[in-house]
Amino acid sequence: MDSELKDTIPTFGGAKGKADVSLSGGMASLTSGPSRSAFEILVIALVAVVIIGGAELLIRLFEVPQYILPAPSAIAAALVSEWPFLWPHLVTTLCELLIGFAIGASVGFLLAAVITQFPFAEKIVTPYILLLVTTPMLALVPLLVLRFGFGWEPRIIAVALASGPMVMINSATGFRRVDLAKIALARSFGASTLQIFTKIRIPMAMPMIIVGLMVGSIFGLLTTVGAEMVGGAEGLGNRLNYYSSMIRMPQFFAVILLLAVIGISIYVLFFLIGKKWASWES
Repeated sequence: MDSELKDTIPTFGGAKGKADVSLSGGMASLTSGPSRSAFEILVIALVAVVIIGGAELLIRLFEVPQYILPAPSAIAAALVSEWPFLWPHLVTTLCELLIGFAIGASVGFLLAAVITQFPFAEKIVTPYILLLVTTPMLALVPLLVLRFGFGWEPRIIAVALASGPMVMINSATGFRRVDLAKIALARSFGASTLQIFTKIRIPMAMPMIIVGLMVGSIFGLLTTVGAEMVGGAEGLGNRLNYYSSMIRMPQFFAVILLLAVIGISIYVLFFLIGKKWASWES
C-alpha cells in the first residue's frame, strides 16, 4: 500500500539526490536553494533576453507590419500606455475568477468529502460530474446571459462549473488513497469519523487537493476569459475582442501578456502553498 501511494500521489518539491518528476518540478528551481536558484534564474533571464531581443531584431529586419505581428517593444509600450484603461478590466477578471473559483472549489471539496464517505451518493453524483467535466462551459454562457443578463453572474457561474469538478475529482482521489492501516489504528483508539476525516484523510490527501485547486484555478481563468469574450461588456476577454476587431495588435498582445502573468502567478502560488502544507510527502 505504501509503495502504491508513493508512486501515484504527486509531490511538491523533491528530496536531494532523487529525480524530481512532480508537477512542481518546473518551479522547484526557484525555491530549492540560493546558489542554484540564482544560477538558474540568470540562465532563464538570459534565454528570455535572447528570445525577446531576437524577435525584436527579426521583426524590424523584415519590416513585419504591426497588424500582423508587433515587436516586443511595441507590446511593452502598449501595455504602459493602455494600463489606465486595462486596470479596471483586470480587476473585473480577477474578481470573477476569485468569486467563481471560491464557490466551485468549496462545492467540489464538499462533494468529494460526501462521496468518499457515502458510496451511494457517489453513484448518484458521478454521472453529473462527468457531464460537467466533458461539457464546455463556454457553450452555456449564452444561455446564462439570457437568464442572468450581461453582469458578472453568468461568468461567475461558468467559472464555478468549470473549476468545481476539477477540485472534486482530485480531492476524492486523494481521500481514497489514504492508508487504511492509519484509519484502522485511529478507530482502535476511539477516533470518530469526523476526527479521522480532519486529522488523517485531509492531511494525507493534501497533495492531491492542492493539485486539484491548481488545475481548477487554471480552468477557471480560461473559462473567465472565454466567457468575457462570448458575453461580457468588461474584463480582459472583452478587451481581446475589442482590440482584435480594431486590429490593434500591440494592445491585443499586451492583454495576452497580462493573462500569461496571471496564469504563472496562480501556478507559483499553489506551488508555494504545496511547499508549505504538503512538503511532508516528499
